[in-house]
Amino acid sequence: MSAPSVPGVRRQGRGDRSAPLFAGPVVLLAGLFLVLPMGLALVFSLTEIAPLSGEVGWVGLANFATMAADPTFFRSLLNTALFALVTVPGSMAIGLALALLMNSVLPARPLFRTVVYLPLVISGVAVGLIGSLLFNETSGVLRALALALGLPVVPWQSSGPAAFASVVLITLWVRVGFCMIIYLAALQAVPPELHEAAQVEGASGWQRFHHVTLPLLGPATFFLLIMSVIYSFNVFDTVFVLTGGGPGSATEVLGTYAYDTAFGPARDQGYGAAIGVVVFVLTMVFTLVQWRRSRAARDGAL
Repeated sequence: MSAPSVPGVRRQGRGDRSAPLFAGPVVLLAGLFLVLPMGLALVFSLTEIAPLSGEVGWVGLANFATMAADPTFFRSLLNTALFALVTVPGSMAIGLALALLMNSVLPARPLFRTVVYLPLVISGVAVGLIGSLLFNETSGVLRALALALGLPVVPWQSSGPAAFASVVLITLWVRVGFCMIIYLAALQAVPPELHEAAQVEGASGWQRFHHVTLPLLGPATFFLLIMSVIYSFNVFDTVFVLTGGGPGSATEVLGTYAYDTAFGPARDQGYGAAIGVVVFVLTMVFTLVQWRRSRAARDGAL
């Protein structure tokens, strides 16, 4: 005898036939614009493509062997790592400070939040152009300001450290807004009763932040860390427009080097794809390591 059916409740084991209709377009788009390009990049990294005829020849791991002896690749890898080392904690720290400020009693908070977040909605190319207007050595805003104040003019485009600093500064200007919004959402989710209880116990403002607020920001910090590192290792458009990787290789990052290799005068698209595969592997390894550390810390806390 079959079990009686309850109105409005589906039987267990019976799938919803409408689910594929909703998931299908998303899966299709992800396959076309994410999985397929990644698979093709992996295949191209094992080949050599003739720049004129377009003929493809299988070379196996030869591109990766070439990479191991390429000083420009290691310079771009070092620049990318240094770029991430500076911009990731810098943007997160400034974003947290601004989030704490926006979460307090501050006049015109919506206006300030919009102003800080606005650079993030600008395209990377536009950000690079804005940076060029600021850091141009002959007609830039900072040059005119330095001359007006009687200060020495910084060689933002001809000096390697100064050019690298310009890329870092313009990136911080863009990324701080994203970190602020994520931290602000996390701060507003902190129960006020915890702060009230800590205050009753005599905890100072710093103690309440360190022992109450900061631990509860762990998931937001983990998310921002992963997203910021992925962004730093995939940065391209801003650097390409602002400095083009120069002067010399002072601001050459993995993204610009892969582009120059694949679509520059050499037209070595197989080698450029191999650099892209290395970037993907590095970001995946970092993400998995941080995910395991975060999971271990969470299990230890429980």
